[in-house]
Parts: sequence; C-alpha cells; structure tokens
Amino acid sequence: MLLTISTTLDQATDLGFLLHKHPGRAQSFGQSFGTAHVFYPDADDTRCTAALLLDVDPVKLVRTRGRGTPDFSLGQYVNDRPYAASSLLASAMAGVFRTAMRGRCDLRPELAETAIPLEIVLPALPCRGGPGQAERFFAPLGWDVTAEPVPLDPQFPEWGDSRYVTLTLTGRMRLADALNQLYVLLPVLDDAKHYWMAPDEVDKLIRAGEGWLATHPDRAAITRRYLANRRALVRAALGRLADAEDAPEDALDPVEVEEEPARADDGTPADEEAPVTLAERRIQAVVQALHEEDAGRVIDLGCGSGKLLARLVRDDFFSEISGTDVSYRALEGAVRRLRLDKPQHRPNKRVQDVFQSALTYTDERFRGYEAAVLMEVVEHIDPPRLGAMEQVVFGHAAPRVVVVTTPNAEHNVRYEGLAPGAMRHPDHRFEWTRAEFRAWTDRVAAAYGYRVRHVPVGDDDPEVGAPTQMGVFTR
Repeated sequence: MLLTISTTLDQATDLGFLLHKHPGRAQSFGQSFGTAHVFYPDADDTRCTAALLLDVDPVKLVRTRGRGTPDFSLGQYVNDRPYAASSLLASAMAGVFRTAMRGRCDLRPELAETAIPLEIVLPALPCRGGPGQAERFFAPLGWDVTAEPVPLDPQFPEWGDSRYVTLTLTGRMRLADALNQLYVLLPVLDDAKHYWMAPDEVDKLIRAGEGWLATHPDRAAITRRYLANRRALVRAALGRLADAEDAPEDALDPVEVEEEPARADDGTPADEEAPVTLAERRIQAVVQALHEEDAGRVIDLGCGSGKLLARLVRDDFFSEISGTDVSYRALEGAVRRLRLDKPQHRPNKRVQDVFQSALTYTDERFRGYEAAVLMEVVEHIDPPRLGAMEQVVFGHAAPRVVVVTTPNAEHNVRYEGLAPGAMRHPDHRFEWTRAEFRAWTDRVAAAYGYRVRHVPVGDDDPEVGAPTQMGVFTR
C-alpha cells in the first residue's frame, strides 16, 4: 500500500526536515506485519514528494488475525490488507513519522508550525460509503477532496465500482495536522481495524484529534467508527472531546453515541432527556459563583475559544467582560463565537477586550476587574511556573474574587476509556487529587490575603469525589 506527500513550498526539500527523513536516502523500518519503506520520487527546490510504501508480509498478517474473526478461514487466503490503505498504514505512519506527527522539528521549528501547500495521494483506499464519505470527513478540515472510485474491473464496466477510491487531498495545512488526520481517518473510512480495540485507543484518538476532531461536524460518526462502535469507549471519548478547550457546547450528544435508545435493565426505554455535560455544568458552577460573590466585572484568564465568555455575554448581570489566552488560534475561535469579526452585527458593548497574553507575565490589562476566572487552566501550566502565575493573578492583578476549576485526578478511574495513570488531556502538565488541590488553594490564599471555599462540580462520587473541583477565592 502506498501514500505520497508532496509540497511546492520554497525550498521544497525542507519536507525532509519535517518528516525527519533525508530526501537523498531510501530507508526501511520493520513493522510487526511487514516493512515500511520511505523514499523520495521527486526532490528539488520547487517540488518534493515523500512516499511511504508498506510491504505487508502475508505470514505475519495471518498471525494477527484471531480465530474469532468471522472470515478467519477465508481470510487466510483472500483479503485486501496487503494492497489497500487501512489501519495497517496508519500504524506504520505512527511508527515511521512519530516525531513529525507530534509537530517537532528542532532544525526548522518555525516551519513545523506553518501551514504549507500539500498534496496527499492514496491510490487505493477502502472507503465504506463511497467517494461522498471521503468528502464528508476530509472537506470540513480545509482540504480540497478528489475521490475517484476504482472500478471492479476496467474490462467489465457493467460490474460497477469497487469499495475503493483513489483519494487526493490538496490544501495548506501544518504537516503534523495532516498526518494526524490521516492516522484517524484511514481506519475510519475503512471502518475496520487489524488489532483488538483496547481502552487506550481513546487516548490515541484524543491525542491525534487534538485541535480538529472536537470541532468536526461529524465527530460522533468518526469516533464511533474509530472505536469500532464500542459504546463505553465511544461515550468516554465524546465526553473528553466535549471537555476539550475548543469543543462546541453540544459536543457530547448521547443521541449521536447510541444508534438505538438506551434501555433500562427491565427492557423499558431509559429517560430520553439528554444529560447535562460536565463542560456545561462547569460553566454553570462558575457563573453561579460569580453571582453569589456579586462580581459583575470579569476577566476570563485562559478563555480558549470563548465558551464561558459567550455565556457571560448572554447574562445581563455582567457589566464588563474580557478574555485572554496565550493561543492566538484559540482567540480566533473566541472572536468568531462572540461575533466580534462580523461588522454587520453590533458588538456587545459589555465586551471590553479579547487579547493575547500569558498568565506567567505581568500584564496591566489583567487589573481593574472584580473577578478573574481560571477555568481548566492551571493544569496546563508547568509546575515550576505556577509560582509566577500565582504572583501575576493573586499578587499583581489582585481581583476581589478568583474562581479556579481543575480536574480531580482521583475521579479518572471512573473513565473507562482512560488508561491507568493517563491524564484527561494530552496537554495537561499535572492533575491534582482533592488533597493536593486543597493544599495549593490554602497556601495561595494565605500568601495573598484571600479565603477560599471548595465546590465539587459534577456528580460527587462518594469514593473518588466529583470529576471537577472548584476553588472560589475572596479577598
């Protein structure tokens, strides 16, 4: 099976730096099911093409197929795995292009963060649902999609088309984003995987889908297919996507998870009312705390794509609202959510500013508000830099009220799709237990002249506590 990646950027052979594979050499990498070869059919300053050719060993392939597979006997002799792009190719990509998929390039760091012109070609891609399915999944990501059906036999056109397509994607994209999208969507389009589905597949999906899957209009269908319709895993994955910074407020929809209405143990239909997501309950808890403290002038420190800001704007209690984040990409989402980029819409007068800044550096724009909110922010800060953040927020900005929410690490055992010891988001630097969070809040309150009360957010499990813990500081 074959995958080619081409670019026409200036000094096109810099593609080799991004892939960590030299354009002047052919390299081979052993896989559990065969050998992956990387080479460059074209390599000059105007156009460079990298090819990944996966040579599948049929004996090794047979050994990966369990006897419980419905077509086990026939599959020993007849299958498409050596020829058609599938989860085998995705696994090979993860091994061969691991560093590129993480977006690391020490020699060209600025290029790794830049959207470059790309053309990706897969000559034979199993696509259950036909060319329209490939368009459905790739087009919302910004690709121009050409999916041409492969006929069953060109000599007999009356036989019709096979379930394979020749897929060509063109567009401008960070290479890391393109590789991660392929890693997820190849087995999704094939709607099959060559290995057993374990709970750590949720972690793989969340990691590879960071920055694009949570906002994809077909995130539920993609998640179901990727996780082979394992309902518990799908539910866990959608819950974590809904909790992601850039996820829309409706990212967890139980109707999308279950093909059929859930039923109680006695066979009767379960309550059809959709449960409130943890992300929504967290916003509600923050807004309630601000009301209780009579804090109507608020700055959201680490506002992300603006979900909390949008809620504050709709509440007439809040008179002045601002947001800041270190991520320019996230701020673009906040601007769109608040319609600040639509001149035809009258901007809300209570929105003072949405700006880029870091919480570990003093910024005069943080001052002058009654309340500051750090909703799911502190766990993204490296522990050695927490002291700088504390000084900036509690010492320099010093609002009357500070609201902090963060995951409760003890509750992670209740997430079936979360591997033991793993954290809920790949960017989390740490996750505190309830005792650790209380120790931190008590120390900060004492150091900066605040008192603090603790509020559980979400269902308060008698053994491991609520999934989110909130501290409300008042000066």
